[in-house]
Amino acid sequence: MDMVVDENEKTTTSEGGTTTVADVEKTTLTETGTPDEELAAIIRDGVVGAAGGLVGTALMTVVLFVGTALGGFDPSSFETLAELINLDAFAPGVPIGYVIFLGGGMTTWPLLFASVEGYLPGKTIRQRGIPFGTVLWTGFVIAFYEGYTGTALYVYLVCTLVAHWVYGFGLGAVFDYLGNRPDTLV
Repeated sequence: MDMVVDENEKTTTSEGGTTTVADVEKTTLTETGTPDEELAAIIRDGVVGAAGGLVGTALMTVVLFVGTALGGFDPSSFETLAELINLDAFAPGVPIGYVIFLGGGMTTWPLLFASVEGYLPGKTIRQRGIPFGTVLWTGFVIAFYEGYTGTALYVYLVCTLVAHWVYGFGLGAVFDYLGNRPDTLV
């Protein structure tokens, strides 16, 4: 069975007839555009994710500041992140820890969100950001716990949960707004 592939026409001819690429499932990224177009789309999508993460983390930070004012969140818990990689030896731990936290909020979590958002409940991508934030909260609430008790514990739990909902909603809102632009993969 000889198969002839015509790259200009994107068709395959065999004994059974001619099949166009549009008739079969695309299996590689390069079948959707040139390598340069694909690289440009990936970079644009990375910028969309980083922008969404920045907006979400900024909104989350505002809610965490409210929690701090109410006695239910201690910003010094960010220092733990700096201590994990011994960066607190070079600069104050809280700002360095927050920069690490911001970096994760702008890279890791938007990438994960882009991968799983289609499987999350909610009619819009903004709404799907809220359950995503809830999942992230389950790790945050344990990792940043500073021994709160009584009312401070309730404030900590509610404040950090709302902060993660706001993060997810903000992330989804930016994905919705910027992701509908031409030439994005998201």
